[in-house]
Amino acid sequence: MEQQKQAVQDPIFDKNRNPGKTFSLGLQHVLAMYAGAIIVPLIVGGALGLTTEQLTYLIAIDLLACGVATLLQVFGNKYFGIGLPVMLGCAFQAVGPMIIIGQQHGMSAIYGAIIASGLFVILFSGLFGKLIKVFPPVVTGSVVTIIGLTLIPVALTDLGGGANAGEEFGSMLNLSLGFGVLVFIIIMNRFAKGFWRSISVLLGLIIGTIAAAMFGGLDLTPLREAGWFRAPQPFYFGTPEFKIVPIVTMILVAIVSVAESTGVFMALGKIVDRDITSKDLSRGYRAEGIAIVVGGIFNSFPYTTYSQNVGLIQMSRVKTRDVIVVAGSMLILIGFVPKIAALTQLVPPSVLGGAMVALFGMVVSSGIRMLGDQVDLNRHENLFIIACSVGMGLGVTTVPDLFANLPDSIRILADNGIVAGSLTAIVLNLIFNGLNYTKPTRTEQGDTAEGHAA
Repeated sequence: MEQQKQAVQDPIFDKNRNPGKTFSLGLQHVLAMYAGAIIVPLIVGGALGLTTEQLTYLIAIDLLACGVATLLQVFGNKYFGIGLPVMLGCAFQAVGPMIIIGQQHGMSAIYGAIIASGLFVILFSGLFGKLIKVFPPVVTGSVVTIIGLTLIPVALTDLGGGANAGEEFGSMLNLSLGFGVLVFIIIMNRFAKGFWRSISVLLGLIIGTIAAAMFGGLDLTPLREAGWFRAPQPFYFGTPEFKIVPIVTMILVAIVSVAESTGVFMALGKIVDRDITSKDLSRGYRAEGIAIVVGGIFNSFPYTTYSQNVGLIQMSRVKTRDVIVVAGSMLILIGFVPKIAALTQLVPPSVLGGAMVALFGMVVSSGIRMLGDQVDLNRHENLFIIACSVGMGLGVTTVPDLFANLPDSIRILADNGIVAGSLTAIVLNLIFNGLNYTKPTRTEQGDTAEGHAA
């Protein structure tokens, strides 16, 4: 009976949906996370002085590994995979450590450390699963809100033309394209219904790209230079080397990824009406660990859940996993065929930024809804936890050099707004509430509402 209930709550396939619609929804998920997926190899490859050929491989294998990691997580079983409509991509917090390790110890040490950190997550996934006790709704809601807020600056930077736009940043063309896409998505969500509203982001990206082409804002260079096929090659950059300091550093990065993934898992659980247990979390962490090991073997990156796709699921209201299966399969195909990957690179940053404002904003609203529905906001302690954690997360994001003088091993945990805010929420909740959490009753919620109304 329980299994039947679970199947109804969290279906894999929607048999009534047209395959063409499922494909479109999957493509929308790919486009939503694509910029985040390729920016990491571009930054790391540039900092480590990779050749054009090496950088091309790094981007291609990263996309392929993103697809493999996603499918490992989506197809949940009793050993690994949380079985939620979740997309995985390379972990942003790994960028700095990978560059430092590569510069000090070489590329081989990077991938030895990644493999070791993945094995660490696999071995200790059961212990991490018990961390659900330190993630009551006041913490989870705060973390999800922080995730959305800290991503908003990324969206606005893209809307202005991207970090590398130079003098063109904030130009009338970029602003017109970005805000034009945002306005289009708003109009679609106001007046369109059903399928058309669910693919509003995809339509916005397509129309925005066409508009950019009409005004000469489309760069076709990536499409012309890309090849047609590229096979993955294990240990492309050489045999991995296992050194203590790089391994410890990447294990810290992996722990950070686990903390971020927990918030995403809990948020998705609420969206699909599924209670996430410690065993579910353990399987999710184990799949993430396997994905990290795969990334190390094929010389790509450590992988973690992508929060921007949570906003897309909430906005599209499509909760079945077949859409994510299509998206993961697309990423694998793109990884084999660089020409296809180049097509998605044609979307200008300003167009993507306009869509990201809506998506990341939906993540914020998801966190606020969790706080409003499940947390007694009449208690000063809960308000204090939310205030300090959100303030810390947003503050560290806007003042990134705050912890620049700390040792690198500590800075990994401190100079990331999501991590700093999450740790603040966890610690303050333990101080004020301990491990005990009582969900407010309807009467308490009604009293609270009446108190606010008065």
